Amino acid sequence: MIQLFAVIFYFSLALAIGIFSYKKQTSTEGFLMGNRSMGTWLTALAAHASDMSNWLFMGYPAIIFVGGLFNAWVGIGLSLCMFLNWQWIAPKLRTLTEKMGSLTLSSFFETRLGDHSGKIRLFSALISFLFYAIYIAAGLIGLGTLAESLFGIPYFFGILIGIGIVVAYVLMGGFRTLAWLDLFQGLFLLGVILIVPCIILFKGGGLSSIAIATTQKPSLFPSLKGLTLFQIITMSLGWGLGYFGQPHILTKFMGISDVSKMKQSKWIGMSWMVLSLGGATFVGLVGITFFTQGINNPEMVFIEMVKESFSPFAVGLILCAVIAAIINVMSSQLLIISSILSEDLYKQLFHKEASQKKLLFISRLGIVTVASLALAVAFAHPGSIFKLVLYAWSGLGAAFGPLLIYTLYSNKATKLGAWVGMLSGGCISAIWPIMNHYLPVEVEPLLPAFIISLGLNWGISQFVSSRRSVQEWA
Repeated sequence: MIQLFAVIFYFSLALAIGIFSYKKQTSTEGFLMGNRSMGTWLTALAAHASDMSNWLFMGYPAIIFVGGLFNAWVGIGLSLCMFLNWQWIAPKLRTLTEKMGSLTLSSFFETRLGDHSGKIRLFSALISFLFYAIYIAAGLIGLGTLAESLFGIPYFFGILIGIGIVVAYVLMGGFRTLAWLDLFQGLFLLGVILIVPCIILFKGGGLSSIAIATTQKPSLFPSLKGLTLFQIITMSLGWGLGYFGQPHILTKFMGISDVSKMKQSKWIGMSWMVLSLGGATFVGLVGITFFTQGINNPEMVFIEMVKESFSPFAVGLILCAVIAAIINVMSSQLLIISSILSEDLYKQLFHKEASQKKLLFISRLGIVTVASLALAVAFAHPGSIFKLVLYAWSGLGAAFGPLLIYTLYSNKATKLGAWVGMLSGGCISAIWPIMNHYLPVEVEPLLPAFIISLGLNWGISQFVSSRRSVQEWA
């Protein structure tokens, strides 16, 4: 009961912030893009907090707990590629989408490539629906598992409550409200991921126990053999490259008020990211010393350490950070889905002259529809949080990342190249986990899918004679 009181207290505070920042939306641009009026801190924390879900507290510490510092290459690769995302993608994407009046990644591709048939927009929307349903389901599984562990609530009811909270968050005010909540919850979860493992370590064996823990598992550089270097590359790029194709992160770049603010946002966001991933790595290492006999579910290492080390009220408050991380990401993803349904499907394919009121209704209907689909996936509980996030992350990254890079930096992109690139990236990423069973060394799905998709985008566009120049938008 005390833990429940702490959770209610936290979310009452979050609700108050949401109400304070609420501004009634009368247009789809306001609901989906905040009228492109976000400042540096809002953009930075929204972009990063909407990225790190329960994966930061459950999935990532689990791979450190199981595989040691060697698996920290995942975090290193993510940090490197997110920096490149800020540096190369964010400013150009913000400028071009405003010129084109694009509110979604799909509409940007369509306008950039001069596709009047709607096929690219429709196909990219279907890819988004598929992989986002799985992504959101991973968040729901985290909420259900947490509710079961913390309050004894059955998993089934836990995910029902979770999806209800998330849908309410999104419907409350759209992009702007979520950005303010991301700012508040991003700072809160950063504090938790840094402070909690330090307190637990202080109560335990201190830094010497961490030194012992690192010797029990593979180090950052276990050897300099070719196979080890290959694994480092596949782990780093097999996650990091995904940043170039995540619509729920890329749209945060599109919402900043001025491109000149992008540099400051970049350093704020990257500082947050490095500290958060460093804290999550520390959680996994502390877990090795805390659970010397291991643990049944490695993804529960942070939660179980907190439950055994703090008072009931503190446990409830601390684990709100996990809930906040889940809600941040799921809310951003549902907002993307609503934009796809209203702007990319309904408006373009069925009712081009639809009123703003009608489009807002369709946006909100889309949120409920995809939430229901994700709920069905979460009920089935098809895999671990880490694997589900990797699957969805890889699919989105491989389908959209290569195309985004090519359309931003080349005047030779074509509709056929874009279509084949998206299809190959999404399909290869989807089936690669099966192919991994027949390979001597496991390779993250994103890496081969991204390379093949980028190659096909370039190759087909080079040799297709009837290509359309996109230079006028540069």
